[in-house]
Amino acid sequence: MSQTPDGAQRHDDAGAPAPDGPGTGGGKGRAVTDRKRNRKRDDVAVPALGFLGMLRWAWTQLTSMRTALFLLLLLAVAAVPGSLFPQRPANPAVVTQYLTDNPEVGPWLDRFQLFDVYSSVWFSAIYLLLFLSLIGCVIPRAIQHYKAMRSQPPRTPRRLSRLPEYGSMAVPAEAGLSARSAVEEAARLLKRRGYRVNVRDADTDRPSVGAERGFAKEIGNLVFHTSLIGVLVSVAIGGQFGYTGQRVLVEGETFVNSLIGYDSFNPGTGFTEDRLDPFSLTLDKFEVVFDRESTTHYGQPLDFTATMSVREPGQPAEQQVLKVNHPLTIGGSNVYLMGNGYAPVVTIRDGEGNIAHQGPVVAIPNDGAYTSTMVIKVPDAKPEQLGFVGFFLPTAMEGEDGVAYGSDPDPMNPRLYLNSYYGDLGLDNGDPKNVFVLDTSNLTVLNDRNQDSGGIELAAYETKELPNGMGSITFDGLVRYAALDIHHDPGKLGALVFSSLAMAGLGASLFIGRRRVWVRAGTHDDGRTMVEWGLLARGEDHRLAPEAATISKLLRDQWLTDAGPQAHNSKSAAGVDNS
Repeated sequence: MSQTPDGAQRHDDAGAPAPDGPGTGGGKGRAVTDRKRNRKRDDVAVPALGFLGMLRWAWTQLTSMRTALFLLLLLAVAAVPGSLFPQRPANPAVVTQYLTDNPEVGPWLDRFQLFDVYSSVWFSAIYLLLFLSLIGCVIPRAIQHYKAMRSQPPRTPRRLSRLPEYGSMAVPAEAGLSARSAVEEAARLLKRRGYRVNVRDADTDRPSVGAERGFAKEIGNLVFHTSLIGVLVSVAIGGQFGYTGQRVLVEGETFVNSLIGYDSFNPGTGFTEDRLDPFSLTLDKFEVVFDRESTTHYGQPLDFTATMSVREPGQPAEQQVLKVNHPLTIGGSNVYLMGNGYAPVVTIRDGEGNIAHQGPVVAIPNDGAYTSTMVIKVPDAKPEQLGFVGFFLPTAMEGEDGVAYGSDPDPMNPRLYLNSYYGDLGLDNGDPKNVFVLDTSNLTVLNDRNQDSGGIELAAYETKELPNGMGSITFDGLVRYAALDIHHDPGKLGALVFSSLAMAGLGASLFIGRRRVWVRAGTHDDGRTMVEWGLLARGEDHRLAPEAATISKLLRDQWLTDAGPQAHNSKSAAGVDNS
């Protein structure tokens, strides 16, 4: 029992004294109350989400615009490792070298597919989720917008003066304008400005018209998001069925578009050999123009021109010109010029006097003077296989220290500087070997500048005998070569079309305003026709005030051709005339 301030005793609902405060049994009372509250909670049946409910909830979360934007950002972030680490489809040799140079970190990076980013499981999962999210966003919005386009404009608000843009005027009784006629003429003017109009309450004393325009804004938004889906599909088709191949083509050689004709080939996951466009290319001539006038850029290349003969089935050969950034388009494939250099023509005879190798050898340029490294492997030489490694100088000069260097990219004094080896080249065990690398660990030296035999130095049309009767090598001449990249992407046209549509849709969604206009008319006791109008924009629209001023001018010019003392007021931000 406790006492109130007036001295009366306070009891609980059961008639027993109400415990209050420490030491008076208050803890026991609270425990009883908690048990009652817990029993009430136990009586509430919490609905179970269930498996279907969980799927519905997951689909709702996935198809929200916030999730789509997050996945789009996540896709961009997931593509970053593709530019940080070498990618196996683009250059497998670099990936192999990276794994060799980083024996501890490299295998772990490979386990997480960081050398195959764009075909990895995690990148594909993000890509697929983004695709589904965009579809789930676009389809419901398209259905909702279709219903909105077929529905009538919203009903006329009771108080137009509460709208952001409002105006009113009085038409003199002498004009003979009824309220219904005023509304119908207003509807006609609004329709002429592109509004979708609906006249309501025409038979009453307070008729009005509702007008709406700007549906193209939401259409542009839908086109933009639909086009993003189209771009994703086009890129997926290109990655699935496209291919990229490289070929080094020497002057006079012909390339036939077949798998065996490529130096390296990277197909899509769904590629089949019958997707190769049937054509052949012959490099007739390759020309390079070097700067010979500038003192600061002397010797730098100015232009590359590859004259090629293109042959397609059933058609005569056609001569076409290939330049940098001006590819050849043959069927559905594009041929790009990616590099160039010199290919010295050499003849190698073995120890038995037979020609073991004859033809051009591609040299890889390393600087602006076209100082080029080259490797020659002669597995058919007898009695021992031969190998050569060294460099080629188009214009060789010799410094004071006796070391040769290249002084100009034009071949004014071409020379070969090579070391020779003999032994097992390791080409017969079936392991793939880089044609531009010679492993000399299991070979015996024949010629080397650090040994008594000396290195091989050859000018054009010179011959050098190899030690120990192992044969000879002759520098027969010089030709150029072009490095070609053949690219086939069946999804590029779709990507171009959809990206253009996306830009058009984005422009429409940004620059088209969604607006609604209402005009109401009524007859005053003195015979004047009172007209009022209001405008409302969906979202922020800084062009709503000028639109209100334009509509106000149209209505005023329609009925107040002779300006008089008629009342006309407006709260438009555009400052409509009140005269």
